Amino acid sequence: MKTRPVPLSKSDLMKVESPARYVGGEFNAVIKEDMLEELEKTGKTSYLRFAFCFPDIYEIGMSNLALQILYHVLNDDPHIACERAFSPWLDMDSILREKNIALYSQETKTPLCDFDVLGFTLGYEMCYTNVLQMMDLGKIPLLSKDRGEEDPLICCGGPCAYNIEPMADFFDIAMMGEGEEMILEMSHMIREYKLSKDTDHPISRAQLLKNLDQIEGIYIPSLYEVTYRKKDEVKEGEPYGALLHPLSEGVKTTIKKRIITDLDTCSYPTAPVVSNLRVVHDRSYLEVFRGCIRGCRFCQAGFIYRPVREKSVEVLCEQGRLLEKNTGYDEMGLLSLATSDYTHFPELAENLLSTFEGHHTSLSLPSLRLDSFSLDLMEKVQSTRKSGLTFAPEAGTQRLRDVINKNIKEEDIFSALRLAFMGGWSTVKLYFMLGLPTETDEDVLGIADLAKRIEKLYFDIGRETGRKMRRLDITVSTSLFIPKPFTPFQWEKQDMKEELIRKQRLLKDNLRSRNIRYAWHDFDSSVWEVVLARGDRRLSPVLLEGYKSGLYFDAWDDHFQYGKWLEILEKHGLSIEDFSREFSEDEVLPWDHISVGVSKKFLLSERHQAYSETTTPSCREHCSGCGAASFGVGECFSKRNTMNTEKEDGKNAAE
Repeated sequence: MKTRPVPLSKSDLMKVESPARYVGGEFNAVIKEDMLEELEKTGKTSYLRFAFCFPDIYEIGMSNLALQILYHVLNDDPHIACERAFSPWLDMDSILREKNIALYSQETKTPLCDFDVLGFTLGYEMCYTNVLQMMDLGKIPLLSKDRGEEDPLICCGGPCAYNIEPMADFFDIAMMGEGEEMILEMSHMIREYKLSKDTDHPISRAQLLKNLDQIEGIYIPSLYEVTYRKKDEVKEGEPYGALLHPLSEGVKTTIKKRIITDLDTCSYPTAPVVSNLRVVHDRSYLEVFRGCIRGCRFCQAGFIYRPVREKSVEVLCEQGRLLEKNTGYDEMGLLSLATSDYTHFPELAENLLSTFEGHHTSLSLPSLRLDSFSLDLMEKVQSTRKSGLTFAPEAGTQRLRDVINKNIKEEDIFSALRLAFMGGWSTVKLYFMLGLPTETDEDVLGIADLAKRIEKLYFDIGRETGRKMRRLDITVSTSLFIPKPFTPFQWEKQDMKEELIRKQRLLKDNLRSRNIRYAWHDFDSSVWEVVLARGDRRLSPVLLEGYKSGLYFDAWDDHFQYGKWLEILEKHGLSIEDFSREFSEDEVLPWDHISVGVSKKFLLSERHQAYSETTTPSCREHCSGCGAASFGVGECFSKRNTMNTEKEDGKNAAE
């Protein structure tokens, strides 16, 4: 392979924590030799050069499935060369700045400013200023209005893109939804723009952005302006909130997300890039399905990824066989929002375990739903490597579980854990949230009570059976409630910091046992996450000043500086309460111009159901008419068609 040498000396690499992050050369990485030869001969290339950027360190980025999927999709196109780049850690950041070396790609060591497109995946709001770090180190103007015809186009996708308003000043393009088809349509249009520069009729950057606006799922922030109106500044009946206005005719007023309709035929990387060092999730992955049949009212992913679409067992087993062959990993993860909700899960597990028998390859499962737990299934899946169990009751009382629509009963929890303890498991992780809407001290103490009763159950089983039980290890972990866009709780306020601290202390004081450990999430970062998650364009100058003040790697607790962010926010005339407050049900929300398929009317009805402590059944039990059936595919579409047929049959019978 012809590649440029790493633009750093060996002594520079020896000064950093992990040199392997910056040298590339990984197994299955793609370098297009024709492009390099073309560049060498002519100084330019007809390929579209796409840098897929992950705004965190290499070990986290290389664990991201979206990176692997889209890297594979783009490089499968004969006219596109996709490479990867990651946020350099502070030690390398310092060296690059000191030596004035541009941040470069992994594959060909090309400075980011020499690419045609930079595509950022945004999975976590706390990484926003790392986007600015990467652009800055890559020698690219940070504000979209300051970039010219020769500068790369900056685009983004991922769950945070659904409310990209806080970062609107920095991105040229935002992609809503699943990107496999959309990213190719966008890339082909940008390549035409690139090639037109050598013709008599070059396409301008401004015209390109208007053309891209016509692609379904594409949002061009610069084609809109936003005004902000407070409730006390408008007459009764007038809209207030974040009002979006298209700046020219023909610009769409609603951006509808894109989905992949058939996952079986969709491109999937069975020869992903294999890291040279141990990464956060050091295994291969099978994506089992997309979407979720549940409707947990706090969960953004459960709504934005609807409708549910499954892969067939046959396709998954073949992809699993190829992944094992092409990567050498000895562990394979089954990835989805709730893996045990896969319709043919037992069959899939049996087939995969049969395929891997004698290969020392194990299956890894994410958190399981307690109501679908099967000891027999867990025995099959973990027969090669028995590990701990992870459950997410989310709330300590049945009342609050009904409020959030968790749809599990206390008897489900204890019957599942009884089976698990009888089967020899002794390590359990339990995930809960603090600060949920309507939460009382009784609900907080309910978490401690639940953990203690689980502890008692374990030792009762030992006494009943006369068995010598292993040491019990229960970890109770609490995160803090974040009211996210596109959920029934998007209107809710977040508890004040002092109240969240009080609840953490209350729980800690009531969880004193040698068999129970308590872990909690930092409240400062959770407060700031709410600001970014529900923010609007007024935050772009705040983020820019924060980055220039040295505030990045906010996702790392030991680098996050809440006090400095608070000072900058107040300097710009804003406060935490502007974004953590309860939003009115009749105001225009910053993300209302984005359609995820689930209607705002449905989300509002679910909010009202929460306050009446009424649950909504899963999509598999009953179609509640959320709106996702409008995509015409998936489980909810089939369920809705069945319901309509039954209604029509009943009507005809009556007639």
